Amino acid sequence: MAVPTAASVRDTGPYRPPAVTGLVDLLDRHARDRPDARALVVTGDRLGLSYGALAALADSVAARLTGTGLRRGDAVGLVGANTAEFVVALLGAARAGVVVAPLDPALPEAQLSARVEALGARAVLLGPTAPDAEPVARVPVPAWPLRVDISRTGTATATLDTGALAPRDVPATGEGLTARDALVLFTSGTTDRAKMVPLTHANVAASLRDICATYELGPGDATVAVMPFFHGHGLLAALLATLGSGGCVLLPERGRFAAHTFWDDVQAVAATWFTAVPTIHEILLDRSAHEYPGPQVAPLRFVRSCSAPLNTATQRALERTLGAPLLSAYGMTEATHQVTSEPLPDYGPLKHGSVGRSTGVDLRVVDRNGRPCPPGVRGEVWLRGATVTRGYLADPDETAHSFTDGWLRTGDLGSLDEDGYLFLAGHIKNLINRGGEKISPEHVEDVLAGCPGVAEAAVFALPDEVYGQRVGAAVVIREGEIISPGEILQYCRHRLSAVELPDRLKVVAALPHTAKGGLDRRAVVALYGRDGDTAEPGAGSGVAGAG
Repeated sequence: MAVPTAASVRDTGPYRPPAVTGLVDLLDRHARDRPDARALVVTGDRLGLSYGALAALADSVAARLTGTGLRRGDAVGLVGANTAEFVVALLGAARAGVVVAPLDPALPEAQLSARVEALGARAVLLGPTAPDAEPVARVPVPAWPLRVDISRTGTATATLDTGALAPRDVPATGEGLTARDALVLFTSGTTDRAKMVPLTHANVAASLRDICATYELGPGDATVAVMPFFHGHGLLAALLATLGSGGCVLLPERGRFAAHTFWDDVQAVAATWFTAVPTIHEILLDRSAHEYPGPQVAPLRFVRSCSAPLNTATQRALERTLGAPLLSAYGMTEATHQVTSEPLPDYGPLKHGSVGRSTGVDLRVVDRNGRPCPPGVRGEVWLRGATVTRGYLADPDETAHSFTDGWLRTGDLGSLDEDGYLFLAGHIKNLINRGGEKISPEHVEDVLAGCPGVAEAAVFALPDEVYGQRVGAAVVIREGEIISPGEILQYCRHRLSAVELPDRLKVVAALPHTAKGGLDRRAVVALYGRDGDTAEPGAGSGVAGAG
């Protein structure tokens, strides 16, 4: 049976996505037709910034940047928390024709400098960071602070302090960049060094249309910015898709997610949806008994999960708690974020454990010879379409490896069912090879996380002289729960094969995460991926074997 490889989560209906061509005209329609409508809600006072005011601020910054001598296609870094300054700097730079690379403000100096140098950035725009964050590391180019002041009446000003520091002199468009490019995003770099992904305005426009169409986003929608804007999840799905569709984004007071104020923020902006990584969904679920105000206060249309596998038990529990569908999505930086999503209930069934159907790309699952796999057969996920980048900047070897005849080889394992729903099974590079048996750590983690009392799990390879590798695991127990490693392994024995069952399991106080909220596998291996009990597992921890 043929598998639909370009199925849409919305095949019919009157909805029309926003007609934008990129970041340059993202605000134009709404600033013209609805200038007084709220685009952003910011600061602890929850001040509103209208589309008209936001467009005026972006134009002001664009004029200032053009006056510094920056040329179309030049690259600049952008460092800051989820604040009005970040949004104004991003859109202002786009209107000036400048290519923007959002950067994690928490990067140490060596990494931040390396990314700025690799990008060929002529300057870095600086917005405020979180109040309790470390100061932004020094960068080897001029750093220009931006400040946005908003009054209670909605008037606003933007001040970009370029001082006497002219942009650094670099080749006209940096290595591999053109005036058609809008963004450069860095991959997370937890399994390899971070790669630079150039995204054109056309890539961005196609992604925003797909995201908006998937969830039928419009002027009546509002969201709370949970994920950081220096990654595609928060930038494209939460911020840009909302602004492109005419909705409203609340930026939390401290410029980042805070569980204790989240539901107040949802209520303040009348949020109709939000998107987050599974770690944050777990936090909200754990605190829901005391903090969730109920559907009458937070009438969500849907909730979205992306950037890491979502445990099906968590998905079902959150749906029951929130009274709204929780839609799993799959995204990649190289595909301008969203690739697939579960559909809204009116457009198809929810299949827990899947990440839904294609939202615009051509998608196939292939065997090791590049031939399409039949339904239900696992292979590598390949992508092709308007959102897929042309390759990596300054990395021809990795580009040649990952891009084949117009297809992006994702490195992710998965299978398609007869309806075109994608079921992911982990990343090829993460596979544990136990005597020739290939084990997906993500699958084992999903089973472990389904054990009552387990909040989160990490699975990794342990070295073994006989089998090459064995399966190790570290788990975090929910607050107030009491469960032993032996009981967890007993639960797994009925749900995992003998080779998948962890040979060693530790209960730990917490697991390391990347800046965007995913499991930091490199740090997990460094902490726990050695034979013997050599790492500090945390208070109340235990160790058990599977024997």
